[in-house]
Amino acid sequence: MESIRQLVAGNWKMNGLKANLAEIDAVKGDIGGAACDVAICPPATLIAAAADRAAGSPLLIGGQDCHPAVHGAHTGDVSAEMIADAGGKLVIVGHSERRADHGEPDALVRAKAEAGWRADLLVILCIGESEAERYAGETFGVLDRQLAGSVPNGASPKKLVIAYEPVWAIGSGLTPSNDDIRAAHAHIREELVSRFGREAAETRILYGGSVKPINAGEILALPDVDGALVGGASLKAADFLAIVAATG
Repeated sequence: MESIRQLVAGNWKMNGLKANLAEIDAVKGDIGGAACDVAICPPATLIAAAADRAAGSPLLIGGQDCHPAVHGAHTGDVSAEMIADAGGKLVIVGHSERRADHGEPDALVRAKAEAGWRADLLVILCIGESEAERYAGETFGVLDRQLAGSVPNGASPKKLVIAYEPVWAIGSGLTPSNDDIRAAHAHIREELVSRFGREAAETRILYGGSVKPINAGEILALPDVDGALVGGASLKAADFLAIVAATG
């Protein structure tokens, strides 16, 4: 199997105004020779403007969530087609904050992933265990359940990226041990191959959960870690670019 090209994706979450587009300019101007693919998912209000700023560069812009439907009476929601129309190339689905804050079950995450594919978007699908599940020894069981329930049939490495985000590590400053990260990623890859065949071994599996410049190099060098989904550290170009540089 050829080496998998890593992906570093920034999730701005509910942060960012027009003034923050300067960070897009800074990232765009410094990734020409990056050893990985680079993406930023700003809030929906900035997708079109960010895509315009990123035009002509390798920087990909995406959305943080999408509704399963193409259009309709869904006040406040954004469809995958709207993200694509605004210039987005990818979408995050199933983030733990969506699962927790909005009560999103696996079936809904699956429908959103299918919507992303319908709009020709690369889907970054998030899975991960809570602190209680981790200490109960249920990590692999949780990952298996979320993979089975959230990942639609027909998945392929060109359409799907999995992000392993231990819920307890997101925004906490805590990270699992290197052995724990490696074991979780290897387990996820085995499950994907078991379900989708040998081609699925090339699916990129990102690590997310308090990834910072100080720990990125060590994490990104681990076997089966094919990049990172970065939260707070993606808001400042200097920090985000340091993580991008760690892939080289």
